Order: sequence, then structure tokens, then C-alpha cells
Amino acid sequence: MPCRIGYRAPVSATLHPRGTADLVLHSDHSTGARQRLAVTDMRDGFALWRLGLTLGWFDIRLRYRGSVLGPFWLTLSTGVMIGALGVLYSQLFKMELHDYLPFLALSLVLWNVLGSVVNDACGSFQQAEGMIRSQRMPFTLYAIRVITRNLLVLAHNVPVILVVYAAFDVWPGLVALAAAPGILLWVVDGLAACLLLGAVCARFRDIPPIVGSVMQIAFFVSPVIWKPELLKGAQAALLPLNPFYTLLEIVRAPLLGGAADGQVWLSALAYSTLLCTVAWLLFARVRGRLAFWV
Repeated sequence: MPCRIGYRAPVSATLHPRGTADLVLHSDHSTGARQRLAVTDMRDGFALWRLGLTLGWFDIRLRYRGSVLGPFWLTLSTGVMIGALGVLYSQLFKMELHDYLPFLALSLVLWNVLGSVVNDACGSFQQAEGMIRSQRMPFTLYAIRVITRNLLVLAHNVPVILVVYAAFDVWPGLVALAAAPGILLWVVDGLAACLLLGAVCARFRDIPPIVGSVMQIAFFVSPVIWKPELLKGAQAALLPLNPFYTLLEIVRAPLLGGAADGQVWLSALAYSTLLCTVAWLLFARVRGRLAFWV
């Protein structure tokens, strides 16, 4: 048999317009194989949940290393901003401070968490570039890390809400427990956003600024500093079409002593289902390429 000197097995590489070669192994091209690998990644990631919690905790400690107050600078800055905006906007909107300030405090704290999760999701894989390149770990672990970090930030801002509640004596009572399903839905959506935006932003580095701009616009068009009751008629009927409003309301309403109506919950579940479905399909398809993109 003749000897073929210099022969190498062909390797398939897909060239993209950006000029980089994304190595694609044909052995796992089937949809079923991708789905199984994605399931394994999520299973292994949740099995390492303690490591994810530790990484999120270390992120907070490193961010405020050498600071006197540490993470409580978040609490102080949030409290000052709520106090200043509460006095100003209660006059602009002609509302009683007793009714408006608890709403504003809760809305701003929740929005800060929501916006931070979305922005951090864009860099969930890029931030862990060193870990991804040095050792083989499930990508779901880095999504857990982002969610843990933002839940810790929320915990540091809870005292601001408690102080406002105590000052105006507006405790919601046991109805506040109804916010638990909404917070759980936030966690699920946050994980899905990390898998979706983390993968997209690792491939296309122009996406994070776009996401930041969208979140700024969403802040003003969503009832965060203004109450939903200010809208009447057809404008109020369109509110459930805003996914940020529905996500806020399913947590905010019980914590204010009320309850989110069925239409709001239905809209929130529909948007969450769509987000999780798109995130799963994309993650299963590109999971094997993420190490080449970060």
C-alpha cells in the first residue's frame, strides 16, 4: 500500500465574515446530541451550585475590597437616591409622599436588580474567560454565579425598603409571601438570560451597548418612577405588553400589600416561556463553540 506522506484527516471549519474560524466538529452536529450535551451541562452546573454561590460571593468581596463600608455603599447610595427622587417626583406627580415613597423605593430596588441581571448576563461568559480556557466546567455554573451576585446585591438593598416601610408604617403583611413565586420566576428568567445573552454577546461584541441602551429606554417607559394608575383607558390596557412591567408587578404588587392580576401573571409567564425556549435552543446549538468565542 502506498504511503501518503503528510496526510491529515480533514477538519471542518466555518469561516465567518469577521475573519475568524469557528471550529465545528461534525461528530455532534445532530440536534439530539446537542440537546443531550446541553442537558448534561445544566445538570452538572446545578450539581456545582455551591461553587456558583461561592464565586458570586467572591465577586462582591473583590468589588469592594479595601472599602470601609463594603457592599453597604450600595445601601447608602440607594437610600440617598430614593430620598431625593421621592421628594422631587411626589411634587411633580402631585402625590402624597406617604403613598409614593414606598412605591418608589421598592420599584427602584427591584429595577436595579433586574437591570443589573440583564447587563451582567451579557458578560457572563466573557467575565469567566480565564476559567473557561483553563479548565472544563459547565457553562451553567457561570450563569448561577451571575444570579448569586445580583441576589446578594438585592439583599444589601432590602434594609432601605424596610426603613421606608417603618417610617411610613405601610407593612404589607402576610400577602408579601405571594412575591415568592415571582422571585422564583426572576431566577429562572435570569438563568435563561445569561445563557442567551452570554452566548450572543460572546460572539457579537456590539450587543452589550445595544442592550444597555434598550434598558435605559425601558426604565422610562416602564412604571418604575411613575405609577401604572397614571395611565387610563387604552394606554393602561397596553401595559401588560411590556415584559419589564409584568416582571416588576408580580413581585412589587404583593410587597405593597396588593396582588398582581391574572392578566399580568399570564403575560409574565408567556414572556418567560418564550425567553427560556429561545435561550435553550440557542445554548444547545452553540454551547460547543463558546470556548472559541470568549
